[in-house]
Amino acid sequence: MFSPSEDQITIEEKLSSTEIKFEKWRKTIGLFLGPLVFIILLFLPFSNLSSPAHKLLAILGLVVTFWVTEPIPIPITALLGALMCVILGVGSDKDVLAPFADPIVFLFIGSFILAEAMKVHRLDRRFAYAILSLSWVGNSSNRLLFAMGLACAFVSMWISNTATTAMFFPIALGILKALEEIDEKTKFKNLSTGMMLLVAYAASVGGIATPVGTPPNLIGIGMIDRILGNKISFFQWISFALPITVIMFLVLFFLIIILHPPEKKKLSGIREYIKEKKKGLGKWKRGEKNALLAFLIAVTLWILPGLFAVLGIGFSQHQAFFKSHLPEGIVALIAACLLFFLPVNWKEREFTLSWKQAVNIDWGTIILFGGGLTLGSLMFSTKLADAIGSTLLGITGASSQWGITFLAIFLGILMSETTSNTASANMVIPVMIAISQTSGTSPIPPALGACLGASFGFMLPVSTPPNAIVYSSGRIPITRMIKTGILFDLTGLILIWLGLRILCPLLGLM
Repeated sequence: MFSPSEDQITIEEKLSSTEIKFEKWRKTIGLFLGPLVFIILLFLPFSNLSSPAHKLLAILGLVVTFWVTEPIPIPITALLGALMCVILGVGSDKDVLAPFADPIVFLFIGSFILAEAMKVHRLDRRFAYAILSLSWVGNSSNRLLFAMGLACAFVSMWISNTATTAMFFPIALGILKALEEIDEKTKFKNLSTGMMLLVAYAASVGGIATPVGTPPNLIGIGMIDRILGNKISFFQWISFALPITVIMFLVLFFLIIILHPPEKKKLSGIREYIKEKKKGLGKWKRGEKNALLAFLIAVTLWILPGLFAVLGIGFSQHQAFFKSHLPEGIVALIAACLLFFLPVNWKEREFTLSWKQAVNIDWGTIILFGGGLTLGSLMFSTKLADAIGSTLLGITGASSQWGITFLAIFLGILMSETTSNTASANMVIPVMIAISQTSGTSPIPPALGACLGASFGFMLPVSTPPNAIVYSSGRIPITRMIKTGILFDLTGLILIWLGLRILCPLLGLM
């Protein structure tokens, strides 16, 4: 799930003055470069493209340039691209705007509202302290790091990586400051760097485990459904993504403690500090219980159809009922609506969530998703995706099923280092589907590879908001972030490819 917009801590607030100047120049250059790219592509001859495909290529040139340089907000760029498609005659207004009301968009909306309720009633924070206070953590520095990363990854399965990092960032800082006060002689430089990086990276890793964990997941599911007609259920997604997430998290943990080994194996006083913070949350409140109930109802209804499929023929009728009457988007909306019926104070007619709180959800991501679906669909209807796919196929030489999948993951990771993971997914997934179709291989593994790869981007503070948030602590030397990020990007590339190579055939995702 995803966070409300107020949790979206901007990158600019978390950068140094030099980096802010770079961002300013990047945006200024992009503001003029985008229209220039559009004009050049519009007037260059492309004999292999139809007129609508040629116009769409010029629009994509503008959109991609703006997505990478961000002279205007990324969601507005997606909306601008859709509007230009109508104005230039690439598609009708009904065709272009229809994806903005795709059923999966309402899965976004319902998930956003549910995540807002979890934040408002601090249910996410209760999850975090519950994990950190487990008895096995004790005073061990490595176990503390493991628990911190595990808590981040788990919470990020249900809310955005930005919101998760924003929540765990002060928790981690509080722990580090408490350690420095308890043991004034020790400089916890390695532990500080390791914990900060683990918070950001684990939040991004955890997001890939469920369809609602991060926008690229739903973008991939939506495009596979809309373009290929293949529906990937909630249960199918976690069947391959959760094992990949678990292995990736374990690799991340060992990478962190190898590159940034804690100064001390035992940390005195840390267990008492966490217990005190947990105690500060008090007893379970009515709002927390209601939010948890709505959350559990949603997860149960998302998973049940997959369980019925696993159980066999006798349950096929139940599976068909869920598919026709309780698809995942409807389930998300049911859970969201429950929040407005479950009271926290009946006498005052106060319910779990108010409309004022609900409208704080991240509408920008919803607009960006709709625009991405529009551009992806038009790339196929105009045959532009086929032309781009054939060109890339000739350049890279990738023609086998798993060669194309490897290329998809690599491009997803590469793009995510320069622009948002949502924009990266919107750009890479339709192209990889087209490449697969051109080469006569299944497009599903490459689409999933591009989707998962887009959630990576660990090298720089500007690569993703979680990186920027933890970098603002002043506890991470930039060289350490780059070194750790490169190694984890490369490791992730291999792990995602191996995971898809093993699990896609086993789960019938081919």
